[in-house]
Amino acid sequence: MEAILSGLQIILSVSLIVLILLHSGKDAGLSGAFGVGSGGGPFGGGSLVERNLNRWTVAFTVVFVANIIALLKI
Repeated sequence: MEAILSGLQIILSVSLIVLILLHSGKDAGLSGAFGVGSGGGPFGGGSLVERNLNRWTVAFTVVFVANIIALLKI
């Protein structure tokens, strides 16, 4: 069980790093490279994409913390 949770922790860690790097900052970060921070698009802007990116980041963070707690309890 510990091996499965440790493997999941690695996957979650890498996923969180990618999700955080996709967020736009002052200089638009890496999100500009993928069109996340761009103002124009077929759906009228990037606000919906940014909102969904925020939701995914929070969800992965909650699972990440829960996995850490599970690993500490084992």
